[in-house]
Amino acid sequence: MAKIIDRFLLFIFSLVVIFALVILLLCSFGVISFEDSRTFLHDVYFDTRTAAFLIAGCCILLIVAVRLFYLSVRTSTPNVPSIDQRTEFGDIRISLDTVENLALKAASRTRGLKDLKARIKVDQAGLEIELRTVVDGETSIPAITEEVQTAIKSYIEDITGIPVARVSVYVANVVQSAPAFKSRVE
Repeated sequence: MAKIIDRFLLFIFSLVVIFALVILLLCSFGVISFEDSRTFLHDVYFDTRTAAFLIAGCCILLIVAVRLFYLSVRTSTPNVPSIDQRTEFGDIRISLDTVENLALKAASRTRGLKDLKARIKVDQAGLEIELRTVVDGETSIPAITEEVQTAIKSYIEDITGIPVARVSVYVANVVQSAPAFKSRVE
């Protein structure tokens, strides 16, 4: 919710700055006459109503500017997606990148798979791992996918202690083996 408010404040602040810059440019090019500018400044100094509106607007813009300045200079912790676990000794955070790399490591141990890519999702039941691969065409696809699913599930659960709900394997293609050319000696 705070991010939405900050974005709205940035939007309003940007509009006000753009409006002020357009007014200044119009004054610079003489579109707004010197007499009109002098009348406005006179009203700011001597008309209480004009001065009150200007003071209120400037105070609001100052508050927005201070908030935006604070957001730009504060040190923030990066919001890296992770899986949080609590043990009797403390908290454990495992990034989804770590789980993805572990899944790729487990899958790479299976022969016949090439060009591996993984995606990790966290669900109520546990991790959902989606693996995209290319097979060599030498091994049965159902056998190799079942083998890699079992390997990934057991490896992730053993290493991280996080239950794996599902491992989906998408076979994108079959590697085309290059035809073997025999060289002729004449």
